[in-house]
Amino acid sequence: MKHFKMAALAAALLVSTATTAQLTGSAHRADWFKEAKFGMFIHWGLYSVLGGSYNGHTLPDTSFKNGKSWYAEWIQQRLEVPKNYYRSLVKEFNPTGFDADAWILEAKRAGMKYFVITAKHHDGFALWDSKVSNYDIASTPYKKDLLGALAQACKKYGLKYGFYYSHCEDWDHPGGATPHWTPQKTDAQFETYWREKCLPQVTELIDRYQPDLFWFDTWGDEQEKLFISDKRRDELIALIRAKSPKTLINGRISWLNPGNDIDFLEMMDNAYPTELQQRPWQTPATMVHSWGWHAKDYNWKSAAEMIGYLVGNVSKGGNYLLNIGPKPDGTFPAMAVRRLREMGGWMAANGDAVYGAQPIIDIKPPSEIRLTQKISNGDRFVFASIVKPLKETQLVLPIDFDNIVSCHMLDTKMPIRFKKTTEGKTEILLPKNVAAMNDGVPVIQLKIK
Repeated sequence: MKHFKMAALAAALLVSTATTAQLTGSAHRADWFKEAKFGMFIHWGLYSVLGGSYNGHTLPDTSFKNGKSWYAEWIQQRLEVPKNYYRSLVKEFNPTGFDADAWILEAKRAGMKYFVITAKHHDGFALWDSKVSNYDIASTPYKKDLLGALAQACKKYGLKYGFYYSHCEDWDHPGGATPHWTPQKTDAQFETYWREKCLPQVTELIDRYQPDLFWFDTWGDEQEKLFISDKRRDELIALIRAKSPKTLINGRISWLNPGNDIDFLEMMDNAYPTELQQRPWQTPATMVHSWGWHAKDYNWKSAAEMIGYLVGNVSKGGNYLLNIGPKPDGTFPAMAVRRLREMGGWMAANGDAVYGAQPIIDIKPPSEIRLTQKISNGDRFVFASIVKPLKETQLVLPIDFDNIVSCHMLDTKMPIRFKKTTEGKTEILLPKNVAAMNDGVPVIQLKIK
Protein backbone atom coordinates (compact mmCIF):
# COMPACT_ATOMS: atom_id res chain seq x y z
CA MET A 1 0.00 0.00 0.00
CA LYS A 2 2.92 2.37 0.58
CA HIS A 3 3.30 2.79 -3.19
CA PHE A 4 -0.25 4.07 -3.69
CA LYS A 5 -0.63 7.76 -4.40
CA MET A 6 -2.45 9.64 -1.68
CA ALA A 7 -5.30 10.61 -3.98
CA ALA A 8 -5.83 7.02 -5.03
CA LEU A 9 -5.74 5.93 -1.42
CA ALA A 10 -8.30 8.51 -0.41
CA ALA A 11 -10.59 7.40 -3.22
CA ALA A 12 -10.19 3.77 -2.20
CA LEU A 13 -11.09 4.57 1.39
CA LEU A 14 -14.34 6.13 0.21
CA VAL A 15 -15.40 3.05 -1.74
CA SER A 16 -16.33 0.91 1.22
CA THR A 17 -15.35 0.04 4.74
CA ALA A 18 -15.15 -3.57 3.59
CA THR A 19 -12.28 -2.70 1.27
CA THR A 20 -10.49 -0.97 4.15
CA ALA A 21 -10.99 -3.98 6.38
CA GLN A 22 -9.65 -6.29 3.69
CA LEU A 23 -6.54 -4.16 3.21
CA THR A 24 -5.98 -3.98 6.94
CA GLY A 25 -6.44 -7.72 7.31
CA SER A 26 -4.08 -8.75 4.54
CA ALA A 27 -1.55 -6.14 3.40
CA HIS A 28 -0.88 -4.94 6.93
CA ARG A 29 -1.55 -8.13 8.86
CA ALA A 30 2.11 -8.77 9.64
CA ASP A 31 3.09 -5.15 10.41
CA TRP A 32 3.12 -5.74 14.16
CA PHE A 33 5.25 -8.85 13.71
CA LYS A 34 7.90 -7.01 11.70
CA GLU A 35 8.08 -4.33 14.39
CA ALA A 36 8.07 -6.73 17.37
CA LYS A 37 11.58 -8.23 16.88
CA PHE A 38 11.58 -10.33 20.07
CA GLY A 39 9.14 -12.93 21.39
CA MET A 40 8.78 -15.69 23.99
CA PHE A 41 8.21 -19.33 23.05
CA ILE A 42 6.91 -21.85 25.60
CA HIS A 43 7.14 -25.66 25.34
CA TRP A 44 5.04 -27.14 28.13
CA GLY A 45 2.97 -30.28 28.49
CA LEU A 46 2.93 -33.81 29.87
CA TYR A 47 6.58 -34.29 28.90
CA SER A 48 7.44 -31.60 31.45
CA VAL A 49 6.49 -34.04 34.22
CA LEU A 50 9.28 -36.41 33.15
CA GLY A 51 11.90 -33.66 32.83
CA GLY A 52 13.98 -35.54 30.24
CA SER A 53 14.27 -38.83 32.18
CA TYR A 54 12.29 -42.08 32.26
CA ASN A 55 12.87 -45.44 33.95
CA GLY A 56 16.50 -44.69 34.84
CA HIS A 57 17.37 -43.26 31.42
CA THR A 58 18.01 -39.62 30.55
CA LEU A 59 18.09 -37.97 27.14
CA PRO A 60 20.33 -38.20 25.21
CA ASP A 61 20.72 -41.96 25.64
CA THR A 62 22.32 -43.90 22.81
CA SER A 63 21.29 -47.25 24.30
CA PHE A 64 18.02 -46.50 22.51
CA LYS A 65 18.12 -46.62 18.74
CA ASN A 66 16.62 -43.13 18.48
CA GLY A 67 17.70 -41.77 21.85
CA LYS A 68 20.41 -39.41 20.63
CA SER A 69 18.57 -36.16 21.30
CA TRP A 70 18.31 -33.58 24.07
CA TYR A 71 14.71 -32.71 23.13
CA ALA A 72 12.75 -33.61 26.28
CA GLU A 73 9.42 -32.97 24.54
CA TRP A 74 10.25 -36.00 22.35
CA ILE A 75 10.82 -38.32 25.32
CA GLN A 76 7.79 -40.52 24.58
CA GLN A 77 9.30 -41.60 21.27
CA ARG A 78 13.04 -41.27 22.00
CA LEU A 79 13.05 -43.33 25.21
CA GLU A 80 10.18 -45.59 24.05
CA VAL A 81 7.82 -44.68 26.89
CA PRO A 82 4.77 -47.01 26.75
CA LYS A 83 1.72 -45.14 25.54
CA ASN A 84 -0.42 -46.16 28.50
CA TYR A 85 2.20 -44.91 30.96
CA TYR A 86 2.70 -41.64 29.08
CA ARG A 87 -1.05 -41.09 28.93
CA SER A 88 -1.27 -41.64 32.69
CA LEU A 89 0.80 -38.48 33.18
CA VAL A 90 -2.43 -36.51 32.81
CA LYS A 91 -3.12 -37.45 36.45
CA GLU A 92 0.22 -35.91 37.51
CA PHE A 93 0.02 -32.67 35.54
CA ASN A 94 -1.08 -30.23 38.23
CA PRO A 95 0.80 -26.91 37.83
CA THR A 96 -0.34 -25.22 41.03
CA GLY A 97 2.53 -22.73 40.75
CA PHE A 98 1.36 -21.41 37.38
CA ASP A 99 0.73 -17.66 37.27
CA ALA A 100 -0.12 -16.23 33.85
CA ASP A 101 0.60 -12.67 34.91
CA ALA A 102 4.03 -13.66 36.26
CA TRP A 103 4.96 -15.36 32.97
CA ILE A 104 3.88 -12.49 30.77
CA LEU A 105 5.45 -9.88 33.03
CA GLU A 106 8.79 -11.69 32.70
CA ALA A 107 8.38 -11.60 28.94
CA LYS A 108 7.47 -7.92 28.94
CA ARG A 109 10.37 -6.95 31.22
CA ALA A 110 12.75 -8.85 28.96
CA GLY A 111 11.65 -6.64 26.08
CA MET A 112 9.54 -9.27 24.34
CA LYS A 113 6.53 -8.17 22.31
CA TYR A 114 4.71 -11.45 21.67
CA PHE A 115 4.14 -14.86 23.21
CA VAL A 116 3.65 -18.35 21.72
CA ILE A 117 2.82 -21.53 23.63
CA THR A 118 2.46 -25.20 22.65
CA ALA A 119 -1.30 -25.60 22.70
CA LYS A 120 -0.74 -29.11 21.32
CA HIS A 121 2.66 -30.66 20.71
CA HIS A 122 3.40 -33.94 18.88
CA ASP A 123 2.22 -36.06 21.80
CA GLY A 124 -1.36 -34.96 21.06
CA PHE A 125 -2.14 -33.55 24.52
CA ALA A 126 -4.14 -30.31 24.45
CA LEU A 127 -3.48 -27.52 26.94
CA TRP A 128 -7.13 -26.45 26.75
CA ASP A 129 -10.50 -28.13 27.29
CA SER A 130 -11.03 -29.59 23.82
CA LYS A 131 -14.46 -30.79 22.78
CA VAL A 132 -13.03 -33.29 20.27
CA SER A 133 -10.55 -35.03 22.60
CA ASN A 134 -10.47 -35.95 26.30
CA TYR A 135 -6.66 -36.00 26.17
CA ASP A 136 -6.52 -32.46 27.46
CA ILE A 137 -6.16 -30.09 30.41
CA ALA A 138 -9.71 -30.88 31.55
CA SER A 139 -8.61 -34.46 32.32
CA THR A 140 -5.83 -33.30 34.68
CA PRO A 141 -6.21 -32.41 38.36
CA TYR A 142 -5.59 -28.78 37.39
CA LYS A 143 -8.47 -28.40 34.91
CA LYS A 144 -8.24 -24.59 34.71
CA ASP A 145 -8.18 -22.57 31.47
CA LEU A 146 -4.44 -21.98 31.11
CA LEU A 147 -4.62 -20.59 27.60
CA GLY A 148 -7.41 -18.22 28.50
CA ALA A 149 -5.44 -16.87 31.44
CA LEU A 150 -2.38 -16.35 29.24
CA ALA A 151 -4.42 -14.62 26.53
CA GLN A 152 -5.87 -12.25 29.11
CA ALA A 153 -2.44 -11.53 30.58
CA CYS A 154 -1.06 -10.77 27.11
CA LYS A 155 -3.89 -8.31 26.49
CA LYS A 156 -3.33 -6.77 29.92
CA TYR A 157 0.39 -6.18 29.34
CA GLY A 158 0.24 -5.35 25.63
CA LEU A 159 1.74 -8.49 24.06
CA LYS A 160 0.46 -10.31 20.99
CA TYR A 161 -0.11 -14.02 21.52
CA GLY A 162 -0.34 -17.21 19.53
CA PHE A 163 -0.33 -20.98 19.60
CA TYR A 164 1.99 -23.74 18.46
CA TYR A 165 -0.18 -26.50 17.03
CA SER A 166 1.28 -29.79 15.78
CA HIS A 167 -0.89 -30.31 12.72
CA CYS A 168 1.10 -33.18 11.20
CA GLU A 169 2.41 -35.34 14.03
CA ASP A 170 -0.02 -36.56 16.67
CA TRP A 171 1.21 -39.62 18.56
CA ASP A 172 -2.09 -40.20 20.36
CA HIS A 173 -4.71 -40.18 17.59
CA PRO A 174 -4.82 -43.45 15.60
CA GLY A 175 -4.41 -41.51 12.35
CA GLY A 176 -1.84 -38.91 13.37
CA ALA A 177 1.65 -38.98 11.90
CA THR A 178 4.43 -40.50 14.00
CA PRO A 179 8.26 -40.37 13.67
CA HIS A 180 9.87 -41.79 10.56
CA TRP A 181 11.31 -44.78 12.46
CA THR A 182 7.80 -45.99 13.42
CA PRO A 183 5.24 -47.77 11.21
CA GLN A 184 3.61 -45.17 8.99
CA LYS A 185 -0.12 -44.50 8.74
CA THR A 186 -2.06 -44.59 5.50
CA ASP A 187 -3.34 -41.42 3.90
CA ALA A 188 -6.89 -42.51 4.74
CA GLN A 189 -5.95 -42.85 8.42
CA PHE A 190 -4.33 -39.42 8.41
CA GLU A 191 -7.39 -37.95 6.71
CA THR A 192 -9.51 -39.23 9.59
CA TYR A 193 -7.19 -37.49 12.06
CA TRP A 194 -7.25 -34.34 9.93
CA ARG A 195 -11.07 -34.22 9.97
CA GLU A 196 -11.69 -35.50 13.49
CA LYS A 197 -8.99 -33.63 15.40
CA CYS A 198 -6.72 -31.20 13.56
CA LEU A 199 -9.23 -28.95 11.81
CA PRO A 200 -11.74 -28.98 14.72
CA GLN A 201 -9.04 -28.12 17.29
CA VAL A 202 -7.65 -25.26 15.21
CA THR A 203 -11.24 -24.01 14.95
CA GLU A 204 -11.62 -24.27 18.74
CA LEU A 205 -8.46 -22.27 19.35
CA ILE A 206 -9.64 -19.49 17.04
CA ASP A 207 -13.20 -19.37 18.36
CA ARG A 208 -12.15 -19.47 22.00
CA TYR A 209 -8.99 -17.35 22.09
CA GLN A 210 -8.70 -15.31 18.85
CA PRO A 211 -4.91 -15.76 18.56
CA ASP A 212 -2.66 -13.32 16.73
CA LEU A 213 -0.64 -16.13 15.16
CA PHE A 214 -0.36 -19.87 14.61
CA TRP A 215 2.97 -21.68 14.77
CA PHE A 216 2.77 -24.90 12.76
CA ASP A 217 5.58 -27.43 12.65
CA THR A 218 7.09 -29.44 9.81
CA TRP A 219 10.74 -29.90 8.90
CA GLY A 220 10.83 -31.62 5.51
CA ASP A 221 10.72 -35.23 6.73
CA GLU A 222 8.89 -38.24 5.37
CA GLN A 223 5.70 -37.51 7.29
CA GLU A 224 5.38 -34.09 5.69
CA LYS A 225 5.95 -35.59 2.25
CA LEU A 226 3.29 -38.21 2.92
CA PHE A 227 0.60 -36.15 4.60
CA ILE A 228 0.93 -32.36 4.23
CA SER A 229 -0.08 -31.94 0.63
CA ASP A 230 -0.60 -28.54 -0.94
CA LYS A 231 -4.34 -29.27 -0.77
CA ARG A 232 -4.27 -29.87 2.99
CA ARG A 233 -1.96 -26.91 3.56
CA ASP A 234 -4.33 -24.64 1.66
CA GLU A 235 -7.39 -26.05 3.42
CA LEU A 236 -5.90 -25.24 6.81
CA ILE A 237 -4.87 -21.75 5.68
CA ALA A 238 -8.34 -21.12 4.22
CA LEU A 239 -9.96 -22.14 7.52
CA ILE A 240 -7.84 -19.66 9.46
CA ARG A 241 -8.28 -16.84 6.94
CA ALA A 242 -12.07 -17.29 6.95
CA LYS A 243 -12.44 -17.36 10.72
CA SER A 244 -9.74 -14.87 11.75
CA PRO A 245 -8.22 -12.64 9.03
CA LYS A 246 -5.86 -11.05 11.59
CA THR A 247 -4.15 -14.32 12.52
CA LEU A 248 -0.64 -14.85 11.14
CA ILE A 249 0.54 -18.20 9.77
CA ASN A 250 4.16 -19.35 9.76
CA GLY A 251 6.04 -21.04 6.93
CA ARG A 252 6.51 -24.34 8.74
CA ILE A 253 2.90 -25.14 7.97
CA SER A 254 4.71 -26.79 5.05
CA TRP A 255 8.50 -26.59 5.20
CA LEU A 256 8.85 -28.13 1.74
CA ASN A 257 6.36 -25.80 0.08
CA PRO A 258 4.89 -23.04 2.28
CA GLY A 259 3.22 -21.32 -0.69
CA ASN A 260 2.50 -17.63 -1.04
CA ASP A 261 -0.28 -17.20 1.53
CA ILE A 262 1.79 -17.47 4.69
CA ASP A 263 2.74 -14.39 6.69
CA PHE A 264 6.31 -15.09 7.76
CA LEU A 265 9.05 -17.62 7.20
CA GLU A 266 10.16 -19.82 10.08
CA MET A 267 13.79 -20.88 10.21
CA MET A 268 14.83 -24.31 11.44
CA ASP A 269 15.55 -24.69 15.16
CA ASN A 270 18.37 -22.36 16.26
CA ALA A 271 19.18 -21.52 12.62
CA TYR A 272 20.41 -18.05 11.68
CA PRO A 273 20.50 -16.87 8.04
CA THR A 274 23.64 -15.10 6.89
CA GLU A 275 21.81 -13.00 4.31
CA LEU A 276 18.93 -10.53 4.30
CA GLN A 277 15.59 -12.28 3.74
CA GLN A 278 12.92 -10.91 1.41
CA ARG A 279 9.93 -11.89 3.58
CA PRO A 280 9.28 -11.40 7.31
CA TRP A 281 10.97 -14.21 9.24
CA GLN A 282 12.09 -15.43 12.62
CA THR A 283 14.36 -17.96 14.31
CA PRO A 284 12.87 -20.23 17.00
CA ALA A 285 15.65 -20.66 19.54
CA THR A 286 16.45 -22.34 22.85
CA MET A 287 18.23 -21.19 26.01
CA VAL A 288 19.57 -24.72 26.53
CA HIS A 289 19.58 -27.75 24.16
CA SER A 290 16.04 -28.90 24.95
CA TRP A 291 12.75 -27.11 24.30
CA GLY A 292 10.66 -28.82 26.96
CA TRP A 293 11.83 -28.85 30.60
CA HIS A 294 14.91 -31.05 30.97
CA ALA A 295 16.09 -31.19 34.58
CA LYS A 296 19.60 -32.35 33.57
CA ASP A 297 20.25 -30.03 30.64
CA TYR A 298 22.83 -27.62 32.08
CA ASN A 299 23.81 -26.12 28.73
CA TRP A 300 22.58 -22.58 29.35
CA LYS A 301 23.57 -20.02 26.76
CA SER A 302 24.86 -16.71 28.10
CA ALA A 303 22.74 -13.58 27.84
CA ALA A 304 25.42 -12.05 25.60
CA GLU A 305 25.24 -14.96 23.17
CA MET A 306 21.46 -14.73 22.91
CA ILE A 307 21.53 -10.93 22.56
CA GLY A 308 23.99 -11.49 19.72
CA TYR A 309 21.47 -13.73 17.97
CA LEU A 310 18.73 -11.16 18.52
CA VAL A 311 20.63 -8.22 17.03
CA GLY A 312 21.98 -10.50 14.31
CA ASN A 313 18.45 -11.38 13.23
CA VAL A 314 17.32 -7.75 13.39
CA SER A 315 20.29 -6.82 11.19
CA LYS A 316 18.89 -9.17 8.55
CA GLY A 317 15.26 -8.12 8.89
CA GLY A 318 14.17 -10.94 11.20
CA ASN A 319 12.80 -11.74 14.66
CA TYR A 320 14.04 -13.86 17.55
CA LEU A 321 11.58 -16.22 19.30
CA LEU A 322 13.30 -17.42 22.47
CA ASN A 323 12.04 -20.55 24.21
CA ILE A 324 11.56 -21.49 27.85
CA GLY A 325 10.53 -24.93 29.09
CA PRO A 326 8.57 -24.31 32.32
CA LYS A 327 8.81 -26.84 35.15
CA PRO A 328 5.84 -29.19 35.75
CA ASP A 329 4.66 -27.05 38.68
CA GLY A 330 4.13 -24.12 36.28
CA THR A 331 7.13 -22.02 37.30
CA PHE A 332 10.03 -20.89 35.16
CA PRO A 333 13.48 -22.37 35.88
CA ALA A 334 15.54 -19.90 37.92
CA MET A 335 18.24 -19.78 35.24
CA ALA A 336 15.66 -18.88 32.62
CA VAL A 337 14.43 -16.01 34.79
CA ARG A 338 18.02 -14.87 35.27
CA ARG A 339 18.65 -14.85 31.52
CA LEU A 340 15.39 -13.02 30.81
CA ARG A 341 16.25 -10.31 33.30
CA GLU A 342 19.82 -9.99 32.03
CA MET A 343 18.49 -9.56 28.50
CA GLY A 344 15.82 -7.16 29.72
CA GLY A 345 18.48 -4.99 31.35
CA TRP A 346 20.41 -4.86 28.10
CA MET A 347 17.24 -4.01 26.16
CA ALA A 348 16.40 -1.19 28.59
CA ALA A 349 19.75 0.43 27.84
CA ASN A 350 20.23 -0.55 24.18
CA GLY A 351 16.74 -1.07 22.81
CA ASP A 352 17.21 1.59 20.11
CA ALA A 353 19.46 -0.87 18.28
CA VAL A 354 16.50 -3.29 18.08
CA TYR A 355 13.10 -1.59 18.24
CA GLY A 356 12.25 0.29 15.06
CA ALA A 357 15.67 -0.62 13.69
CA GLN A 358 16.24 -1.78 10.13
CA PRO A 359 18.93 -3.74 8.29
CA ILE A 360 21.77 -1.95 6.50
CA ILE A 361 22.37 -3.03 2.93
CA ASP A 362 25.14 -0.64 1.84
CA ILE A 363 27.68 -1.35 4.62
CA LYS A 364 29.39 -4.71 5.17
CA PRO A 365 30.73 -4.82 8.76
CA PRO A 366 33.49 -7.01 10.22
CA SER A 367 32.37 -10.49 11.32
CA GLU A 368 32.28 -9.47 15.02
CA ILE A 369 29.80 -6.66 14.36
CA ARG A 370 26.06 -6.55 13.67
CA LEU A 371 24.74 -3.32 12.16
CA THR A 372 21.24 -1.87 12.41
CA GLN A 373 19.97 1.63 11.66
CA LYS A 374 17.22 4.18 12.09
CA ILE A 375 16.34 7.21 9.97
CA SER A 376 14.89 10.14 11.92
CA ASN A 377 14.29 13.74 10.79
CA GLY A 378 16.81 13.42 7.99
CA ASP A 379 19.49 11.96 10.25
CA ARG A 380 20.77 8.43 9.97
CA PHE A 381 21.72 6.60 13.15
CA VAL A 382 23.83 3.47 12.79
CA PHE A 383 24.17 1.02 15.68
CA ALA A 384 27.21 -1.25 15.75
CA SER A 385 26.70 -4.12 18.21
CA ILE A 386 29.83 -6.06 19.14
CA VAL A 387 28.76 -9.71 19.38
CA LYS A 388 32.23 -11.29 19.53
CA PRO A 389 35.26 -9.93 21.42
CA LEU A 390 37.56 -7.84 19.25
CA LYS A 391 41.24 -8.74 19.05
CA GLU A 392 42.21 -5.07 18.96
CA THR A 393 40.78 -1.89 20.43
CA GLN A 394 40.64 -0.32 16.99
CA LEU A 395 37.48 -1.05 15.01
CA VAL A 396 37.40 -0.06 11.33
CA LEU A 397 33.96 0.40 9.80
CA PRO A 398 33.49 0.91 6.04
CA ILE A 399 31.70 4.24 6.59
CA ASP A 400 33.00 7.48 5.06
CA PHE A 401 34.66 9.46 7.84
CA ASP A 402 33.46 12.80 6.46
CA ASN A 403 29.83 11.72 6.89
CA ILE A 404 30.04 11.00 10.63
CA VAL A 405 28.60 13.65 12.94
CA SER A 406 29.14 11.90 16.29
CA CYS A 407 30.09 8.61 17.89
CA HIS A 408 29.25 7.39 21.41
CA MET A 409 28.20 4.35 23.44
CA LEU A 410 24.47 3.85 23.22
CA ASP A 411 23.92 2.90 26.86
CA THR A 412 26.17 5.39 28.70
CA LYS A 413 26.32 8.11 26.01
CA MET A 414 30.08 8.17 26.60
CA PRO A 415 31.81 9.79 23.58
CA ILE A 416 34.05 7.47 21.60
CA ARG A 417 37.05 8.78 19.65
CA PHE A 418 37.27 8.06 15.96
CA LYS A 419 39.61 9.00 13.15
CA LYS A 420 40.00 8.83 9.41
CA THR A 421 41.78 5.89 7.79
CA THR A 422 44.05 6.29 4.79
CA GLU A 423 41.16 5.01 2.65
CA GLY A 424 38.83 7.67 4.05
CA LYS A 425 36.86 5.21 6.20
CA THR A 426 36.31 5.36 9.96
CA GLU A 427 38.48 3.88 12.68
CA ILE A 428 36.81 3.77 16.09
CA LEU A 429 39.11 3.79 19.13
CA LEU A 430 37.49 1.71 21.84
CA PRO A 431 38.24 1.24 25.55
CA LYS A 432 39.71 -2.21 26.23
CA ASN A 433 36.76 -3.39 28.29
CA VAL A 434 34.34 -2.48 25.47
CA ALA A 435 36.39 -4.27 22.80
CA ALA A 436 36.63 -7.33 25.06
CA MET A 437 32.86 -7.37 25.79
CA ASN A 438 33.55 -7.38 29.52
CA ASP A 439 30.05 -6.08 30.22
CA GLY A 440 28.11 -8.04 27.61
CA VAL A 441 27.17 -6.80 24.15
CA PRO A 442 28.26 -3.15 23.76
CA VAL A 443 26.57 -0.93 21.18
CA ILE A 444 28.21 2.02 19.46
CA GLN A 445 25.89 4.68 18.03
CA LEU A 446 27.03 6.75 15.09
CA LYS A 447 25.13 9.72 13.77
CA ILE A 448 25.63 10.09 10.02
CA LYS A 449 24.80 13.00 7.78
